[in-house]
This record gives sequence, C-alpha cells and structure tokens, in this order.
Amino acid sequence: MLLDTASLYFRAYFGVPDSVKAPDGTPVNAVRGLLDFIDRLVKDHRPDHLVACMDADWRPHWRVELIPSYKAHRVAEERPAGPDTEEVPDTLSPQVPVIEAVLDALGIARVGVAGYEADDVIGTYTARATGPVDIVTGDRDLYQLVDDARGVRVLYPIKGVGTLALTDEATLREKYGVDGRGYADLALLRGDPSDGLPGVAGIGEKTAAKLLAEFGDLAGIQAAVDDPRAKLTPSQRKRLTEARPYLAVAPKVVRVADDVPLPDVGTTLPRAPRDAAALDALAARWGLGGSLERLLTTLTT
Repeated sequence: MLLDTASLYFRAYFGVPDSVKAPDGTPVNAVRGLLDFIDRLVKDHRPDHLVACMDADWRPHWRVELIPSYKAHRVAEERPAGPDTEEVPDTLSPQVPVIEAVLDALGIARVGVAGYEADDVIGTYTARATGPVDIVTGDRDLYQLVDDARGVRVLYPIKGVGTLALTDEATLREKYGVDGRGYADLALLRGDPSDGLPGVAGIGEKTAAKLLAEFGDLAGIQAAVDDPRAKLTPSQRKRLTEARPYLAVAPKVVRVADDVPLPDVGTTLPRAPRDAAALDALAARWGLGGSLERLLTTLTT
C-alpha cells in the first residue's frame, strides 16, 4: 500500500476540526486525522507493506523548465530564496514535521526523494512491485498507474478513508473512456488548471477520449494530424498543430516517473514501534491520544 501522504494530510486537515489541539493549544488536526486514516486503512486492507510517500519537491525544476506554468499558481507569493514554497494553510505547515516524526517513531516507511514528487515515488514503487499494489490518493493523476493485469488499483477517498472509491480499469473506461495507460494522454490533452497544465485549446475530456479511442494514443493522434485522410475536423487539426510545442514536452511532465533512485528502506508494515520512547514523548507533547493508541492497537493485533 502506497500513501500519497500530502494528499491525505490535506484531507485530514480540512476534515478534522482545528479545535483538535495539543496541550499547548497548537492545532494537531492533520496529525491526528492522518493517524486515523492510516488506522482505518490498515484495519480494512491489512497490507503487508506500507510506504508513506512524500513530496521532497512538490514542484520539480525539471518539470517547470518544460512547462513554466506547472503549479505556478500554488507558489507562495512571499517566499525565501531557494526552491519554491507551496502555499499551505498557516496552521498546517507546523504539523508536517510532527507527522514525519510520528511516522518515523512508529517505523512506517517514509520516502521522499530530492527532485521528485510523491507521485514519482509511488510510480517507481509500483513499477518495481512484484505483487498487487493499492495506491491511496485524492489525486486523479495517479489513475495512470491503474493496471488490472498487475493488480494495481487506486483507492480514492470519498469521505475520509472509510469510504473509498476503488478505481480499476473498468472504472476508468466507464468514467473516462480510457484505461490506466491512456489516462495520462487524456489528462495532458484535456489540461488541468489545478496543476497549471494548459491542455490543447478546444479539446475537453470527451473530445480527448474520442480521439484516443479513434487513434489509440497521443502518438497516433499526432500522426493523424499529418494524415489528410484521418478523421479529424479542420478545427481539431488546427488546434493540435498549434499545440505541438506543448505536446512535445507535456508527456514528460504529466507522466509519473518510474525510475526514481529510491533509498534502501524496509517497507514491511511494523508490528511494534521502532522507537517507543520517542513515540511516548511525541504523544505527550502533541496530545495524540486515542488516534495514536488505536493505530498502535491495530498494528500489534
């Protein structure tokens, strides 16, 4: 089981009241909410391996070089020199180090790699997996990894993680008209304002799906643009021709990497805390109470 950790703690932050606080009054709603999420996921799915995948770089320079608008609207307006800082709620940022410390003390593998997003870490673990993989994320970008033959599916939270939409190839075909392999092509043609991806002007989701059904993939669509016999409307041919510079770079930006240099860490789900003393101190300092106790009980039973 691979967790898109930031996606989950953002959901926890907005789903758990900020009245959930540490003894000193600091909000810990994202921390406790994420622990509750992990507890429910382990109870319901009993994974053998669990990795909390992290954004070591939420806006990698190599993606921005190719498409400068990539996630540009999320950059904090006032930021220190260095890598872009993602604009996040003021009371969430201080909770992220606490989340990291708690995961480490529990012994839950936490993996982020410099220069890459959590999606890329997930993509690489998925590519290397020899058995079924469940990806837990609220980010539809990861639908591109769905692969029935390899047992790769996405568990998409609807309400917390107690209600998850199980996304397999049948789900994707019914909703989008493509399989996992075609989802990245659909996404880059359609565009995604939330990621700053312009897409191809005039080509929305339905048109993109029809083009992919007709021509197979992005390469087939681009070949059709040069074939006067291909069934493209004059408007589609014109827009796809004008979008060629974007289409030349978009696949590298949109498709998750599968060759990230992952660290050599144990991913087996822990049955006991790695550092019980540190965990006790964190529980007392941050008032993690029942959320942590429930997870510990689940891990040890």
